[in-house]
Amino acid sequence: MQAQTPRERKLQRKAALYNERSSWDSHWKEISEYQLPRAGRFFTSDRNKGKKRHNNIYDNTASFAIRTLSAGMMAGMTSPARPWFRLGISDKDLMESGPVKAWLHQTAELMRAIYASSNTYRALHGLYEELGVFGTAATFVLPDYDNVLHHYPMTIGEYALATDHKGNVNTVVREVDMTVQQIVEQFGLKNVSSTVKNMWDMHKHDQWVTIMHMVEPRFDRDVRKMDALNKRFSSCYFEPANDDTSKFLRESGFNRFPALTPRWQVTGNDVYGQSPGMECLGDVKQLQHEQLRKAQGIDYQTNPPLQVPSAYKDYAKARLPGGVFHVDATAAGQGVRSAFEVNLNLQHLREDIVDVRERIRSAYYADLFLMLANDTRSGITATEVAERHEEKLLMLGPVLERLHNELLSPMIDITFDYCKEANILPPAPKELQGMDLDIEFISTLAQAQRAVAAQGMDQLLARVGNIAAVKPDIIDKINFDQIIDDTGEMFGVNPKIIVPDDEVAKMRDARAQQQAQQQMLAAAQPMVETAKSASEIDTAGLTEVMNMYQGYGTSSPQV
Repeated sequence: MQAQTPRERKLQRKAALYNERSSWDSHWKEISEYQLPRAGRFFTSDRNKGKKRHNNIYDNTASFAIRTLSAGMMAGMTSPARPWFRLGISDKDLMESGPVKAWLHQTAELMRAIYASSNTYRALHGLYEELGVFGTAATFVLPDYDNVLHHYPMTIGEYALATDHKGNVNTVVREVDMTVQQIVEQFGLKNVSSTVKNMWDMHKHDQWVTIMHMVEPRFDRDVRKMDALNKRFSSCYFEPANDDTSKFLRESGFNRFPALTPRWQVTGNDVYGQSPGMECLGDVKQLQHEQLRKAQGIDYQTNPPLQVPSAYKDYAKARLPGGVFHVDATAAGQGVRSAFEVNLNLQHLREDIVDVRERIRSAYYADLFLMLANDTRSGITATEVAERHEEKLLMLGPVLERLHNELLSPMIDITFDYCKEANILPPAPKELQGMDLDIEFISTLAQAQRAVAAQGMDQLLARVGNIAAVKPDIIDKINFDQIIDDTGEMFGVNPKIIVPDDEVAKMRDARAQQQAQQQMLAAAQPMVETAKSASEIDTAGLTEVMNMYQGYGTSSPQV
Protein backbone atom coordinates (compact mmCIF):
# COMPACT_ATOMS: atom_id res chain seq x y z
CA MET A 1 0.00 0.00 0.00
CA GLN A 2 1.40 3.37 -1.01
CA ALA A 3 2.06 5.77 1.86
CA GLN A 4 -0.12 8.86 2.07
CA THR A 5 1.39 12.24 1.31
CA PRO A 6 1.12 15.02 3.94
CA ARG A 7 -1.52 16.70 1.78
CA GLU A 8 -3.61 13.51 1.61
CA ARG A 9 -3.37 13.05 5.38
CA LYS A 10 -4.65 16.58 5.90
CA LEU A 11 -7.57 16.01 3.54
CA GLN A 12 -8.43 12.83 5.41
CA ARG A 13 -8.32 14.59 8.78
CA LYS A 14 -10.39 17.47 7.43
CA ALA A 15 -13.09 15.00 6.36
CA ALA A 16 -13.06 13.40 9.83
CA LEU A 17 -13.34 16.75 11.62
CA TYR A 18 -16.19 17.93 9.40
CA ASN A 19 -18.00 14.65 9.96
CA GLU A 20 -17.59 15.05 13.73
CA ARG A 21 -18.99 18.58 13.50
CA SER A 22 -21.99 17.57 11.38
CA SER A 23 -24.19 16.80 14.40
CA TRP A 24 -24.09 20.51 15.29
CA ASP A 25 -24.87 21.85 11.82
CA SER A 26 -28.66 21.50 11.86
CA HIS A 27 -28.86 23.16 15.28
CA TRP A 28 -26.66 26.08 14.18
CA LYS A 29 -28.71 26.50 10.98
CA GLU A 30 -31.96 26.71 12.94
CA ILE A 31 -30.50 29.25 15.35
CA SER A 32 -29.23 31.30 12.43
CA GLU A 33 -32.61 31.30 10.66
CA TYR A 34 -34.48 32.61 13.70
CA GLN A 35 -31.90 34.93 15.26
CA LEU A 36 -28.94 35.86 13.03
CA PRO A 37 -29.72 34.95 9.41
CA ARG A 38 -26.66 36.62 7.88
CA ALA A 39 -24.28 34.49 9.96
CA GLY A 40 -23.24 30.93 9.15
CA ARG A 41 -21.54 29.47 6.08
CA PHE A 42 -22.15 25.73 5.82
CA PHE A 43 -21.11 25.48 2.18
CA THR A 44 -18.34 27.39 0.44
CA SER A 45 -20.93 28.56 -2.08
CA ASP A 46 -22.73 30.42 0.73
CA ARG A 47 -20.28 33.31 0.41
CA ASN A 48 -21.69 36.70 -0.42
CA LYS A 49 -25.27 35.52 -0.88
CA GLY A 50 -28.08 38.04 -0.48
CA LYS A 51 -30.73 35.31 -0.32
CA LYS A 52 -30.09 34.81 3.41
CA ARG A 53 -32.87 37.03 4.70
CA HIS A 54 -34.97 37.49 7.85
CA ASN A 55 -37.97 35.59 6.46
CA ASN A 56 -38.62 33.61 9.66
CA ILE A 57 -38.41 36.62 11.97
CA TYR A 58 -41.64 38.47 12.80
CA ASP A 59 -40.33 39.89 16.09
CA ASN A 60 -36.70 41.07 16.26
CA THR A 61 -36.37 41.01 20.07
CA ALA A 62 -33.68 38.33 19.87
CA SER A 63 -31.75 40.24 17.21
CA PHE A 64 -31.76 43.37 19.35
CA ALA A 65 -30.74 41.35 22.42
CA ILE A 66 -27.82 39.87 20.46
CA ARG A 67 -26.76 43.36 19.44
CA THR A 68 -26.94 44.49 23.07
CA LEU A 69 -24.91 41.50 24.27
CA SER A 70 -22.12 41.95 21.73
CA ALA A 71 -21.93 45.71 22.31
CA GLY A 72 -22.05 45.20 26.08
CA MET A 73 -19.28 42.60 26.03
CA MET A 74 -17.24 44.90 23.82
CA ALA A 75 -17.65 47.90 26.14
CA GLY A 76 -17.39 45.87 29.33
CA MET A 77 -14.41 43.65 28.46
CA THR A 78 -12.35 45.26 25.67
CA SER A 79 -13.41 48.87 25.35
CA PRO A 80 -11.21 50.81 22.90
CA ALA A 81 -11.87 53.94 25.00
CA ARG A 82 -10.14 52.80 28.20
CA PRO A 83 -7.39 50.41 29.36
CA TRP A 84 -8.76 46.89 29.81
CA PHE A 85 -5.61 44.97 30.68
CA ARG A 86 -2.17 45.53 32.10
CA LEU A 87 1.02 43.54 32.41
CA GLY A 88 2.74 42.42 35.59
CA ILE A 89 5.11 39.86 37.07
CA SER A 90 4.75 37.34 39.86
CA ASP A 91 7.52 38.95 41.96
CA LYS A 92 5.57 41.54 43.94
CA ASP A 93 8.69 43.13 45.41
CA LEU A 94 10.17 43.66 41.96
CA MET A 95 6.84 45.05 40.80
CA GLU A 96 7.42 47.98 43.13
CA SER A 97 10.47 49.04 41.12
CA GLY A 98 9.91 52.26 39.22
CA PRO A 99 11.68 51.21 35.97
CA VAL A 100 9.84 47.87 35.96
CA LYS A 101 6.46 49.53 36.39
CA ALA A 102 7.22 52.05 33.69
CA TRP A 103 8.29 49.36 31.16
CA LEU A 104 5.22 47.23 31.83
CA HIS A 105 2.97 50.27 31.42
CA GLN A 106 4.66 51.39 28.17
CA THR A 107 4.45 47.88 26.70
CA ALA A 108 0.74 47.57 27.51
CA GLU A 109 0.11 50.99 25.94
CA LEU A 110 1.97 49.90 22.78
CA MET A 111 -0.16 46.77 22.47
CA ARG A 112 -3.38 48.73 22.95
CA ALA A 113 -2.24 51.13 20.23
CA ILE A 114 -1.70 48.15 17.91
CA TYR A 115 -5.23 46.92 18.61
CA ALA A 116 -6.63 50.37 17.86
CA SER A 117 -4.78 50.68 14.53
CA SER A 118 -5.56 47.15 13.32
CA ASN A 119 -8.93 45.44 12.83
CA THR A 120 -8.80 43.87 16.30
CA TYR A 121 -11.81 45.64 17.81
CA ARG A 122 -13.97 45.00 14.76
CA ALA A 123 -13.05 41.33 14.92
CA LEU A 124 -13.75 41.14 18.67
CA HIS A 125 -17.22 42.58 18.21
CA GLY A 126 -18.02 39.88 15.67
CA LEU A 127 -16.59 37.20 17.96
CA TYR A 128 -18.80 38.30 20.86
CA GLU A 129 -21.83 38.17 18.58
CA GLU A 130 -21.09 34.64 17.35
CA LEU A 131 -20.30 33.50 20.88
CA GLY A 132 -23.64 34.66 22.22
CA VAL A 133 -25.59 33.08 19.36
CA PHE A 134 -23.68 29.87 18.51
CA GLY A 135 -21.47 29.31 21.57
CA THR A 136 -18.26 29.08 19.50
CA ALA A 137 -16.28 31.68 17.57
CA ALA A 138 -12.97 31.68 15.72
CA THR A 139 -10.46 34.04 14.13
CA PHE A 140 -6.91 33.73 12.87
CA VAL A 141 -4.43 36.33 14.17
CA LEU A 142 -1.58 36.53 11.68
CA PRO A 143 1.40 38.91 11.46
CA ASP A 144 0.93 42.01 9.31
CA TYR A 145 3.60 44.35 7.97
CA ASP A 146 1.51 47.52 8.29
CA ASN A 147 -0.28 46.96 11.63
CA VAL A 148 1.84 44.23 13.31
CA LEU A 149 -1.16 41.86 13.27
CA HIS A 150 -4.40 41.28 11.37
CA HIS A 151 -7.50 39.25 12.25
CA TYR A 152 -9.17 36.90 9.78
CA PRO A 153 -12.51 36.14 11.47
CA MET A 154 -14.62 33.14 10.48
CA THR A 155 -18.32 32.47 10.88
CA ILE A 156 -19.93 29.30 12.19
CA GLY A 157 -19.97 26.37 9.76
CA GLU A 158 -16.90 27.68 7.94
CA TYR A 159 -14.42 25.77 10.10
CA ALA A 160 -13.95 22.68 12.23
CA LEU A 161 -11.97 22.34 15.48
CA ALA A 162 -10.11 19.71 17.47
CA THR A 163 -8.76 19.78 21.04
CA ASP A 164 -5.80 18.35 22.91
CA HIS A 165 -5.93 16.06 25.96
CA LYS A 166 -6.57 19.08 28.22
CA GLY A 167 -9.57 20.26 26.22
CA ASN A 168 -7.75 23.22 24.67
CA VAL A 169 -8.37 23.84 20.98
CA ASN A 170 -5.19 23.14 19.02
CA THR A 171 -6.46 22.47 15.48
CA VAL A 172 -8.46 24.58 13.04
CA VAL A 173 -9.35 23.59 9.50
CA ARG A 174 -11.47 25.66 7.15
CA GLU A 175 -12.60 25.79 3.56
CA VAL A 176 -13.02 29.20 2.01
CA ASP A 177 -13.64 30.43 -1.51
CA MET A 178 -11.16 32.93 -2.90
CA THR A 179 -10.99 34.62 -6.29
CA VAL A 180 -8.20 33.81 -8.69
CA GLN A 181 -6.78 37.29 -8.16
CA GLN A 182 -6.77 36.87 -4.38
CA ILE A 183 -5.01 33.52 -4.63
CA VAL A 184 -2.30 34.83 -6.95
CA GLU A 185 -1.78 37.94 -4.78
CA GLN A 186 -1.41 35.90 -1.60
CA PHE A 187 0.53 32.85 -2.78
CA GLY A 188 2.22 33.86 -6.03
CA LEU A 189 1.54 32.62 -9.56
CA LYS A 190 4.31 30.01 -9.43
CA ASN A 191 2.71 28.21 -6.46
CA VAL A 192 -0.84 27.85 -7.77
CA SER A 193 -2.27 24.93 -9.72
CA SER A 194 -2.32 24.77 -13.50
CA THR A 195 -6.08 25.34 -13.38
CA VAL A 196 -5.67 28.65 -11.56
CA LYS A 197 -2.83 29.64 -13.88
CA ASN A 198 -5.02 29.05 -16.91
CA MET A 199 -7.84 31.14 -15.42
CA TRP A 200 -5.31 33.86 -14.65
CA ASP A 201 -3.98 33.82 -18.21
CA MET A 202 -7.55 33.98 -19.53
CA HIS A 203 -8.19 37.02 -17.29
CA LYS A 204 -10.83 35.21 -15.25
CA HIS A 205 -9.55 36.98 -12.17
CA ASP A 206 -12.91 36.96 -10.35
CA GLN A 207 -13.54 33.23 -10.71
CA TRP A 208 -14.03 31.52 -7.34
CA VAL A 209 -11.76 28.68 -6.25
CA THR A 210 -12.02 26.67 -3.00
CA ILE A 211 -8.97 26.84 -0.74
CA MET A 212 -8.33 24.73 2.35
CA HIS A 213 -6.32 25.97 5.32
CA MET A 214 -5.29 23.77 8.26
CA VAL A 215 -3.36 24.68 11.39
CA GLU A 216 -2.46 21.77 13.67
CA PRO A 217 0.35 20.59 15.99
CA ARG A 218 3.48 19.41 14.22
CA PHE A 219 4.68 16.20 15.86
CA ASP A 220 7.41 15.26 13.37
CA ARG A 221 9.47 18.43 13.71
CA ASP A 222 13.17 18.73 14.43
CA VAL A 223 13.38 20.74 17.66
CA ARG A 224 17.00 21.66 16.88
CA LYS A 225 15.88 23.74 13.92
CA MET A 226 14.16 27.14 14.15
CA ASP A 227 12.81 27.43 10.60
CA ALA A 228 9.10 27.68 9.76
CA LEU A 229 8.87 24.00 8.83
CA ASN A 230 9.96 22.90 12.32
CA LYS A 231 7.85 25.15 14.52
CA ARG A 232 5.30 23.75 16.98
CA PHE A 233 2.28 24.33 14.74
CA SER A 234 2.09 23.75 11.02
CA SER A 235 0.07 26.01 8.71
CA CYS A 236 -0.78 24.67 5.26
CA TYR A 237 -2.82 26.12 2.39
CA PHE A 238 -3.74 24.05 -0.65
CA GLU A 239 -6.37 23.55 -3.35
CA PRO A 240 -8.41 20.42 -2.56
CA ALA A 241 -9.34 20.00 -6.23
CA ASN A 242 -5.72 20.07 -7.38
CA ASP A 243 -4.59 16.77 -8.89
CA ASP A 244 -1.07 17.17 -7.54
CA THR A 245 -1.34 15.30 -4.23
CA SER A 246 1.97 16.61 -2.91
CA LYS A 247 1.75 20.33 -3.58
CA PHE A 248 0.88 23.03 -1.07
CA LEU A 249 0.14 26.64 -1.88
CA ARG A 250 2.09 27.52 1.24
CA GLU A 251 3.53 25.52 4.13
CA SER A 252 4.79 27.41 7.17
CA GLY A 253 4.49 27.31 10.94
CA PHE A 254 4.04 29.13 14.24
CA ASN A 255 5.57 28.78 17.67
CA ARG A 256 2.21 29.68 19.24
CA PHE A 257 -1.26 28.57 18.09
CA PRO A 258 -2.32 31.50 15.87
CA ALA A 259 -6.10 31.08 16.18
CA LEU A 260 -8.47 32.38 18.86
CA THR A 261 -11.33 29.92 19.41
CA PRO A 262 -13.34 31.00 22.48
CA ARG A 263 -16.39 29.07 23.61
CA TRP A 264 -19.22 30.38 25.79
CA GLN A 265 -19.71 27.22 27.83
CA VAL A 266 -18.47 23.67 27.32
CA THR A 267 -19.96 20.41 28.58
CA GLY A 268 -17.50 17.65 29.39
CA ASN A 269 -15.02 17.05 26.60
CA ASP A 270 -17.19 18.62 23.88
CA VAL A 271 -15.28 20.52 21.22
CA TYR A 272 -17.96 23.12 20.51
CA GLY A 273 -19.67 25.38 23.01
CA GLN A 274 -23.19 26.11 24.20
CA SER A 275 -24.71 29.57 24.09
CA PRO A 276 -27.56 31.82 25.23
CA GLY A 277 -28.88 31.53 21.68
CA MET A 278 -29.34 27.80 22.18
CA GLU A 279 -31.00 28.26 25.56
CA CYS A 280 -33.61 30.72 24.29
CA LEU A 281 -34.26 29.16 20.87
CA GLY A 282 -37.58 27.76 22.07
CA ASP A 283 -38.63 31.17 23.38
CA VAL A 284 -37.60 32.80 20.09
CA LYS A 285 -39.67 30.33 18.04
CA GLN A 286 -42.61 30.76 20.41
CA LEU A 287 -42.39 34.52 20.04
CA GLN A 288 -42.45 34.29 16.25
CA HIS A 289 -45.48 31.97 16.40
CA GLU A 290 -47.36 34.26 18.79
CA GLN A 291 -46.62 37.34 16.71
CA LEU A 292 -47.92 35.53 13.64
CA ARG A 293 -51.12 34.55 15.47
CA LYS A 294 -51.56 38.08 16.80
CA ALA A 295 -51.17 39.50 13.31
CA GLN A 296 -53.73 37.01 12.01
CA GLY A 297 -56.16 38.01 14.78
CA ILE A 298 -55.74 41.66 13.90
CA ASP A 299 -56.29 40.81 10.23
CA TYR A 300 -59.53 39.05 11.12
CA GLN A 301 -60.73 42.20 12.84
CA THR A 302 -59.59 44.68 10.22
CA ASN A 303 -60.32 42.56 7.15
CA PRO A 304 -62.72 39.79 8.24
CA PRO A 305 -64.03 37.07 5.92
CA LEU A 306 -67.38 38.13 4.47
CA GLN A 307 -70.67 36.43 3.79
CA VAL A 308 -71.74 37.79 0.41
CA PRO A 309 -74.89 37.07 -1.61
CA SER A 310 -74.19 35.22 -4.81
CA ALA A 311 -75.32 38.25 -6.78
CA TYR A 312 -72.19 40.08 -5.56
CA LYS A 313 -69.68 37.47 -6.71
CA ASP A 314 -68.33 39.67 -9.47
CA TYR A 315 -67.88 42.71 -7.24
CA ALA A 316 -64.64 41.82 -5.41
CA LYS A 317 -63.06 45.24 -6.05
CA ALA A 318 -66.26 47.01 -5.02
CA ARG A 319 -65.91 45.49 -1.56
CA LEU A 320 -62.62 47.35 -0.97
CA PRO A 321 -62.68 50.67 0.96
CA GLY A 322 -64.47 53.27 -1.15
CA GLY A 323 -66.13 50.67 -3.38
CA VAL A 324 -69.74 51.13 -4.62
CA PHE A 325 -72.37 48.40 -5.20
CA HIS A 326 -75.18 48.83 -7.73
CA VAL A 327 -77.73 46.14 -6.84
CA ASP A 328 -81.47 45.80 -6.53
CA ALA A 329 -83.09 45.98 -3.12
CA THR A 330 -82.93 42.70 -1.29
CA ALA A 331 -84.69 41.20 1.61
CA ALA A 332 -83.51 42.07 5.09
CA GLY A 333 -80.41 40.20 6.23
CA GLN A 334 -79.22 39.31 2.75
CA GLY A 335 -76.54 42.05 2.49
CA VAL A 336 -72.80 41.79 2.99
CA ARG A 337 -71.84 40.85 6.56
CA SER A 338 -69.03 39.11 8.48
CA ALA A 339 -68.94 35.36 8.21
CA PHE A 340 -68.53 35.03 12.03
CA GLU A 341 -67.88 37.11 15.12
CA VAL A 342 -64.41 38.64 14.80
CA ASN A 343 -64.24 40.74 17.96
CA LEU A 344 -61.24 38.76 19.28
CA ASN A 345 -59.63 39.40 22.67
CA LEU A 346 -55.87 39.59 22.11
CA GLN A 347 -54.95 40.82 25.60
CA HIS A 348 -53.77 37.42 26.89
CA LEU A 349 -51.63 37.00 23.76
CA ARG A 350 -50.03 40.42 24.23
CA GLU A 351 -49.24 39.65 27.87
CA ASP A 352 -47.56 36.38 26.98
CA ILE A 353 -45.54 38.10 24.25
CA VAL A 354 -44.22 40.56 26.84
CA ASP A 355 -43.25 37.65 29.11
CA VAL A 356 -41.44 35.78 26.31
CA ARG A 357 -39.58 38.93 25.28
CA GLU A 358 -38.29 39.39 28.82
CA ARG A 359 -37.04 35.80 28.93
CA ILE A 360 -35.12 36.31 25.70
CA ARG A 361 -33.56 39.56 26.90
CA SER A 362 -32.61 37.94 30.19
CA ALA A 363 -31.00 34.98 28.39
CA TYR A 364 -28.76 37.42 26.50
CA TYR A 365 -27.99 39.51 29.62
CA ALA A 366 -29.52 42.51 27.85
CA ASP A 367 -31.00 43.83 31.11
CA LEU A 368 -27.53 43.93 32.69
CA PHE A 369 -25.82 45.66 29.77
CA LEU A 370 -28.67 48.10 29.21
CA MET A 371 -28.46 49.03 32.88
CA LEU A 372 -24.88 50.11 32.29
CA ALA A 373 -25.73 51.93 29.06
CA ASN A 374 -28.82 53.72 30.39
CA ASP A 375 -27.08 55.04 33.49
CA THR A 376 -26.23 58.57 32.34
CA ARG A 377 -24.50 59.60 35.55
CA SER A 378 -20.82 60.42 35.30
CA GLY A 379 -18.27 58.67 37.46
CA ILE A 380 -20.20 55.46 38.11
CA THR A 381 -17.79 53.01 39.75
CA ALA A 382 -17.31 49.30 39.37
CA THR A 383 -18.22 48.93 43.05
CA GLU A 384 -21.60 50.51 42.42
CA VAL A 385 -22.15 48.26 39.42
CA ALA A 386 -21.38 45.21 41.54
CA GLU A 387 -23.67 46.35 44.33
CA ARG A 388 -26.62 46.94 42.01
CA HIS A 389 -26.29 43.80 39.91
CA GLU A 390 -24.08 41.50 41.91
CA GLU A 391 -26.16 38.38 41.22
CA LYS A 392 -26.16 38.93 37.44
CA LEU A 393 -22.43 39.61 37.42
CA LEU A 394 -21.84 36.42 39.37
CA MET A 395 -23.84 34.53 36.73
CA LEU A 396 -21.65 36.08 34.04
CA GLY A 397 -18.45 35.38 36.00
CA PRO A 398 -17.69 31.88 34.63
CA VAL A 399 -18.15 33.15 31.07
CA LEU A 400 -15.75 36.05 31.67
CA GLU A 401 -13.18 33.68 33.15
CA ARG A 402 -13.41 31.38 30.12
CA LEU A 403 -13.10 34.30 27.69
CA HIS A 404 -10.07 35.59 29.57
CA ASN A 405 -8.42 32.18 29.19
CA GLU A 406 -9.51 31.28 25.64
CA LEU A 407 -9.72 34.68 23.93
CA LEU A 408 -8.00 37.66 25.54
CA SER A 409 -4.94 36.10 27.19
CA PRO A 410 -3.93 34.18 24.02
CA MET A 411 -4.49 37.32 21.94
CA ILE A 412 -2.20 39.35 24.21
CA ASP A 413 0.43 36.60 24.12
CA ILE A 414 0.30 36.48 20.33
CA THR A 415 0.55 40.27 20.13
CA PHE A 416 3.59 40.31 22.43
CA ASP A 417 5.31 37.67 20.27
CA TYR A 418 4.65 39.66 17.08
CA CYS A 419 5.93 42.86 18.74
CA LYS A 420 9.06 41.02 19.80
CA GLU A 421 9.59 39.65 16.30
CA ALA A 422 9.10 43.15 14.85
CA ASN A 423 11.61 44.53 17.41
CA ILE A 424 9.32 47.36 18.49
CA LEU A 425 9.20 46.68 22.24
CA PRO A 426 10.80 49.30 24.54
CA PRO A 427 14.15 48.25 26.08
CA ALA A 428 13.40 46.09 29.11
CA PRO A 429 15.11 46.69 32.49
CA LYS A 430 17.76 44.12 33.28
CA GLU A 431 15.72 42.97 36.29
CA LEU A 432 13.09 41.54 33.91
CA GLN A 433 15.45 39.43 31.82
CA GLY A 434 14.14 35.88 31.64
CA MET A 435 10.99 36.56 33.67
CA ASP A 436 7.47 35.55 32.61
CA LEU A 437 4.85 38.26 32.32
CA ASP A 438 1.43 38.06 33.93
CA ILE A 439 -1.76 39.53 32.46
CA GLU A 440 -4.29 41.29 34.64
CA PHE A 441 -7.66 42.37 33.27
CA ILE A 442 -8.95 45.73 34.47
CA SER A 443 -12.03 46.19 32.30
CA THR A 444 -15.31 47.39 33.77
CA LEU A 445 -16.70 43.87 34.07
CA ALA A 446 -13.45 42.46 35.45
CA GLN A 447 -13.31 45.20 38.07
CA ALA A 448 -16.95 44.67 38.96
CA GLN A 449 -16.17 41.01 39.59
CA ARG A 450 -13.44 42.05 42.02
CA ALA A 451 -15.48 44.82 43.62
CA VAL A 452 -16.63 42.38 46.31
CA ALA A 453 -13.10 42.51 47.73
CA ALA A 454 -13.20 46.29 47.67
CA GLN A 455 -16.47 46.23 49.60
CA GLY A 456 -14.84 44.02 52.24
CA MET A 457 -11.96 46.47 52.55
CA ASP A 458 -14.33 49.41 52.94
CA GLN A 459 -16.27 47.57 55.62
CA LEU A 460 -13.05 46.76 57.47
CA LEU A 461 -11.88 50.39 57.46
CA ALA A 462 -15.29 51.59 58.61
CA ARG A 463 -15.25 49.11 61.51
CA VAL A 464 -11.68 50.05 62.45
CA GLY A 465 -12.68 53.73 62.40
CA ASN A 466 -15.44 53.05 64.91
CA ILE A 467 -13.09 51.13 67.21
CA ALA A 468 -10.39 53.81 66.91
CA ALA A 469 -12.75 56.32 68.51
CA VAL A 470 -12.43 54.27 71.71
CA LYS A 471 -8.99 52.73 71.24
CA PRO A 472 -6.84 54.97 68.99
CA ASP A 473 -3.84 52.64 68.88
CA ILE A 474 -5.89 50.08 66.93
CA ILE A 475 -4.86 52.04 63.81
CA ASP A 476 -1.44 50.44 64.16
CA LYS A 477 -2.96 47.16 62.91
CA ILE A 478 -3.69 48.64 59.45
CA ASN A 479 -1.07 48.70 56.71
CA PHE A 480 -2.29 51.77 54.81
CA ASP A 481 0.47 51.46 52.19
CA GLN A 482 -0.83 48.02 51.23
CA ILE A 483 -4.39 49.34 51.09
CA ILE A 484 -3.32 51.95 48.53
CA ASP A 485 -1.52 49.34 46.39
CA ASP A 486 -4.40 46.84 46.51
CA THR A 487 -7.02 49.48 45.75
CA GLY A 488 -5.03 50.73 42.78
CA GLU A 489 -4.77 47.19 41.41
CA MET A 490 -8.51 46.55 41.89
CA PHE A 491 -9.55 49.62 39.95
CA GLY A 492 -6.84 49.58 37.29
CA VAL A 493 -5.20 52.85 38.28
CA ASN A 494 -2.25 54.00 36.18
CA PRO A 495 0.81 52.73 38.09
CA LYS A 496 2.53 56.08 37.56
CA ILE A 497 0.02 57.62 39.97
CA ILE A 498 1.08 55.40 42.89
CA VAL A 499 4.64 55.98 44.06
CA PRO A 500 6.69 52.74 44.31
CA ASP A 501 7.67 51.45 47.77
CA ASP A 502 11.40 52.10 47.28
CA GLU A 503 10.79 55.75 46.40
CA VAL A 504 8.34 56.11 49.29
CA ALA A 505 11.00 54.71 51.64
CA LYS A 506 13.54 57.28 50.37
CA MET A 507 11.04 60.11 50.81
CA ARG A 508 10.22 58.98 54.34
CA ASP A 509 13.90 58.62 55.26
CA ALA A 510 14.58 62.13 53.98
CA ARG A 511 11.58 63.47 55.89
CA ALA A 512 12.69 61.66 59.07
CA GLN A 513 16.20 63.11 58.77
CA GLN A 514 14.77 66.57 58.26
CA GLN A 515 12.53 66.19 61.28
CA ALA A 516 15.47 64.92 63.37
CA GLN A 517 17.53 67.96 62.37
CA GLN A 518 14.69 70.27 63.28
CA GLN A 519 14.35 68.56 66.66
CA MET A 520 18.10 68.89 67.27
CA LEU A 521 17.94 72.57 66.37
CA ALA A 522 14.95 73.06 68.65
CA ALA A 523 16.74 71.32 71.53
CA ALA A 524 19.93 73.33 70.98
CA GLN A 525 18.14 76.68 70.96
CA PRO A 526 17.92 77.02 74.82
CA MET A 527 21.63 76.20 75.12
CA VAL A 528 22.49 78.84 72.56
CA GLU A 529 20.43 81.43 74.43
CA THR A 530 22.07 80.47 77.76
CA ALA A 531 25.50 80.79 76.21
CA LYS A 532 24.55 84.16 74.78
CA SER A 533 23.35 85.40 78.18
CA ALA A 534 26.50 84.14 79.83
CA SER A 535 28.62 86.12 77.38
CA GLU A 536 26.89 89.30 78.41
CA ILE A 537 27.64 89.02 82.23
CA ASP A 538 29.87 91.79 83.90
CA THR A 539 32.69 89.57 85.07
CA ALA A 540 34.54 92.40 86.93
CA GLY A 541 31.52 93.20 89.11
CA LEU A 542 30.89 89.52 89.71
CA THR A 543 34.52 89.09 90.90
CA GLU A 544 34.19 91.99 93.32
CA VAL A 545 31.05 90.56 94.83
CA MET A 546 32.65 87.13 95.26
CA ASN A 547 35.70 88.67 96.93
CA MET A 548 33.48 90.62 99.31
CA TYR A 549 31.83 87.41 100.52
CA GLN A 550 35.20 85.67 100.82
CA GLY A 551 37.00 88.55 102.74
CA TYR A 552 39.36 89.61 99.99
CA GLY A 553 39.88 93.27 99.07
CA THR A 554 37.31 94.58 101.57
CA SER A 555 37.53 97.86 103.62
CA SER A 556 38.06 97.73 107.48
CA PRO A 557 35.00 98.60 109.44
CA GLN A 558 35.08 101.98 111.09
CA VAL A 559 34.58 102.28 114.80
